[in-house]
Parts: sequence; C-alpha cells; structure tokens
Amino acid sequence: MLPPWPAWLLLPFSWLYAAVLAVRNWLYDHGWKRSAPGWVPLLGVGNLRVGGTGKTPHVAWLVEELLRQGQRPAILSRGYGRQTTGPRLATPHDSAATVGDEPWQYFEEFNSRGVPVAVAENRRLGLDLLRQQQPETTCVVLDDAYQHRRVRPTLNILLTELARPFYHDFVLPAGRLREARAGAARADVVIVTKCPPDLSAEAQAAAAAQVRCYARAGVPVLFSAYAYAAPAPLAASFALDGQAPPVAPDRPPTPGPALLLTGIAQPGPLREYLESQGYDIRHHAVLPDHHAFQPEDLRALYQHWQPGWPVFTTEKDATRLQGEGDAGLRSLWPGPVLKMARHTYTIPVRVALLGDGAARLAHTVAAAMRR
Repeated sequence: MLPPWPAWLLLPFSWLYAAVLAVRNWLYDHGWKRSAPGWVPLLGVGNLRVGGTGKTPHVAWLVEELLRQGQRPAILSRGYGRQTTGPRLATPHDSAATVGDEPWQYFEEFNSRGVPVAVAENRRLGLDLLRQQQPETTCVVLDDAYQHRRVRPTLNILLTELARPFYHDFVLPAGRLREARAGAARADVVIVTKCPPDLSAEAQAAAAAQVRCYARAGVPVLFSAYAYAAPAPLAASFALDGQAPPVAPDRPPTPGPALLLTGIAQPGPLREYLESQGYDIRHHAVLPDHHAFQPEDLRALYQHWQPGWPVFTTEKDATRLQGEGDAGLRSLWPGPVLKMARHTYTIPVRVALLGDGAARLAHTVAAAMRR
C-alpha cells in the first residue's frame, strides 16, 4: 500500500530516514548505545506518530491509577515549547512559558496531591534531578519518551489513534511516523485511542489483529475513548477587575451559538462533541499545536464574538491563555477583549478504557511496579 499522490514521491526520503532510525534503534537494542534504567520503575507513554494521539489524558489516567495503588509518582516530560532549557522542577512560580503547556497542565492538576513534575530534554538528567530533589518518589511517568532511548522504561505504553493508526501510516516525510512501524515491537501495551465508546467487538478485533502484525506476541491491545466533563469557566482561575467570575463552574452555558479556540494537533473530536451537545460553532480558530497565543489572535476571535456567546477551548490551551499573573493576562486579553474572557470555558478531557481495559491496564501497571 502506497501513500496518496503526491506523497509517494517522498518515499525514497522516508526510506532513508527510516534506515537511519533503524540503525540507531539497533545500536540501543544490542547495547552499543547505553539505555539506562531508572532508580525507580519508569512507565513510558508515547507514540510512533507526530501529532496528538491523546498522550496527556492517558498520562493523567496513569498517574491517577498509581496514586490509587498507593504509589508516589512523578511526571517527567521534555517540556516542548518552553522558553527555558535544561532540567527543571516545576514550582508555583512557573508557567506554561517556563515548563511547557502540557507539564504545566499536569502541575496544576496534580501538585495539590504531591505529584512532582519535571522537564528535561535529556530524560536521564531529568531523572537525576528527581532523584536528588524528590527522593520519596516511587515511580516516574515518562511523557512522550517513546523515541528517547537514553532511558529504558519498565513499562512502555504505545498509543495510536483509531482514525490514524500507525499500521496504515508511513515514515516522515511521506507520512507522519517518527520511526518505522517495527518500532511497535518495543511496546509492552498498545492502546488504540479516540475510539467511539460503543466500538464493536468486531472492530476491536480487526484493529488488534493489525497491531499484532508489528507488536510482540502476547502484548495487550486495549481501546480507549474520550470522556468530556462539563465546561469550566476559564475565569475561575483568576480575578477580572477584582470581581468573581459571573458564571459558576456547575452552571454550563446554554446550548446555541458559540466560538471555539484551539491550538492542539487534533481539535476535530472536541468540535464534534460540542456540536453533539447542541452548540452551533459559528467560528473555529484553528491554530498550530503548542501555539503561543498573542493578543492579535484574541482580537481576531473577538471580531466573531457576540456578547453572551460562550468561547470554548481545551485545558492545554488554557495554560497558554491565562498569561503570567494579572499583568500578563491583561497584555494577552487587551481592552474590550477581556470581556470575552468572562465567557471562555475549558472542556476537561479524560479517557475511559473500553470493556475490561481499565482492569487489565491497572493489573499490568501493578505488575510493572513489582518488577
């Protein structure tokens, strides 16, 4: 099977790129390049494909499960898009600008529960930082480290979208894969993400059969769907002109005309969900993944807004929309645009594993902790 025209013209470059990565992986697999274990169990969550496969909510699910099992997990990410370099442990004085949007989202969600969040381009240095400053940690969840072979996970979880599975894709630049499909052989668990909640047993079996053409024998193939929570006011996290947010978190906006603002890789499922809830998306501002929002972005959105219309965004985007303190907020939401912030809502996203997937994954995680 070839990629669609004219992408198949790029196949020679894909083969060259895949060959270079295959040699790199061979060197790690045979010990010529060192892949270090952690001082505690490492649980990696990653993918083969460039773009969103749902890593952030799956990392959150994993951290919740580890806490439920009595562990003291930490999260280690690269910190993509941050304005700093080197190993860094997130603190309340940080922001999406200093640690990256996804790590800051993890920090806001889990800091109150004692889960450290660290960022480092070199995950080995990040693990050293956690060992020095958080010695009570019992395990580390590695966010988006599937191709980072300098460290060796105890449990390697590979994610792939049902609509864009790795087994139908090609290596860059002809496709969107970071490495060849054979890389799936490193996975200890494969989760097919963004599935319909009612995905049939026949469809699951067909997808699992495709995955097993590349994964190791006996590796569990699980399926997950997105579970959306009620809209939460963005203004709930800050004060506007010293006033409390006018809409309480437990009072979602009324279905009707709405705007959507996203800077994520795959915004389609969120838009489909909102439309299924009765919202008429009059304008969708689609910006690149990890986009650093600027005042002109919000001014452009404001041109489509009518007073009272809700504006929806994601939790990940919200970390970059809040600015740094009141001054940063007012520079990002200038003048009359600030009024729109009072009607801006985030849509929390969680994952729900289909069938007995949650129990199977929890059992696999517990077994990895014993190892």
